[in-house]
Amino acid sequence: MVSVANASRIKRDRAGTEDGIVEAAKLVLAEEGFSAFGINAIARRAGCDKQLIYRYFGGLDGLVDAIGNDLADLFQELMEEPGDSASVTYAAFVEHLVLALLTAFRRSDLLLRIAAWEVLDPSPVTRRLADVRGRALGAWIQARRGSLAVPGGVDSGAINAVLIAAVQHLALSARAVGGFSGVALDSDADWQRIEDTLRTLVRNSYPEQRS
Repeated sequence: MVSVANASRIKRDRAGTEDGIVEAAKLVLAEEGFSAFGINAIARRAGCDKQLIYRYFGGLDGLVDAIGNDLADLFQELMEEPGDSASVTYAAFVEHLVLALLTAFRRSDLLLRIAAWEVLDPSPVTRRLADVRGRALGAWIQARRGSLAVPGGVDSGAINAVLIAAVQHLALSARAVGGFSGVALDSDADWQRIEDTLRTLVRNSYPEQRS
């Protein structure tokens, strides 16, 4: 019979092993890409038997789901507003979302690499990862937006897609070549310029909600 103390230790050990496997999988992605993403490579990086990946995650698909949820949690952490303040208009919500996404991409090399691979090297793994992360983030965004009404008379879906695409591409270009279209993206002052421009674009796109 397993004692309560031993059961607790086993549970902690399993949780620690699961965390270690997820972190190892993320390192494989960040350093080697999806072409190297496999059970054997992850087990070697984690220093564990590959059977543990099947036991704890059911295989590669379950591990991808865990990584997707982990990345969604990271996005959410980086996108939280300080304090208890909440957006009072849809425009303010979009402004916060766009700037927070920029912060997330600039702070996480893994998020940025995965964003690039989802476009450049689509595969069942990248699609599954994008789907899991997208569902989790979509639910969080909906909860944050709450009852804020989308303004009438504007194509908010297209506007927001363009803004988010701009954020992602600027972050990728900054990492790859240090700028985009003649605009330097090296210093804090460079990024402040981008943030100010994004605010202007959001406010001009939703003018009826601004005084």
